[in-house]
Amino acid sequence: MLLPALAQAAAPAANPSVPTLTMQLSGGQSEPAKVSVALELMFLFTVLTLAPSIVLTMTSFTRIIIVFHFLRQAMGTPQMPPNQILASLALFMTIIIMGPVIRQVNQEALQPYLEEKIGFKDALDKAQVPIRAFMFKHTREKDLSIFYSISKEDRPQNKEQVSTIMLVAAYTISELKTGFSIGFLIYIPFLILDMVVASILLSMGMMMLPPAMVALPFKILLFILVDGWSLLIGSIVNSFA
Repeated sequence: MLLPALAQAAAPAANPSVPTLTMQLSGGQSEPAKVSVALELMFLFTVLTLAPSIVLTMTSFTRIIIVFHFLRQAMGTPQMPPNQILASLALFMTIIIMGPVIRQVNQEALQPYLEEKIGFKDALDKAQVPIRAFMFKHTREKDLSIFYSISKEDRPQNKEQVSTIMLVAAYTISELKTGFSIGFLIYIPFLILDMVVASILLSMGMMMLPPAMVALPFKILLFILVDGWSLLIGSIVNSFA
């Protein structure tokens, strides 16, 4: 009696039902509105997936994070502040710098679309206007011409003919160059301090003592005395004005 009961109880467990997930898009001919909404949702998910890349290449984040890393290397503290702190500060600074652009996108594109005053395509076109204007303001014409030379495309006659992909690529190169230029200026005072400390140690015969170790507290003291963080952040923000 016991063995048949155990066999009967174990029978359903031997063939467990596996849950399945199916995705189906139907009703395209009878209900095109639903298909349009589904395609818009797919596009929205794609944008959310690419959001980190968009933040890195179409905003002020690139220049800020490059300057922060140059500062950290120039001071001789490659692990301090931590990467998470610098990335968070750069992200908040990006939100502040891009505030006017974000507000314009919200007023002219997002809110009218949510209120169903304009269509999805019109909202995208209106959202690109302030973003493109911001990128054009900080993009060098030489960097833009490089990508047109690479792609062998016809040169645009005006800004409206410049494709967004070309503009984003040129803007990224321009931001890299600007960030490296600011980083070079940051390096100069700390490099001079390193040279002074190395000369003093050499004149005192302390050749076995690493100059970087001795110069580190003086670099930190110099940065504190000049209120370095406020000065640096203010300079970065003003560079986008």
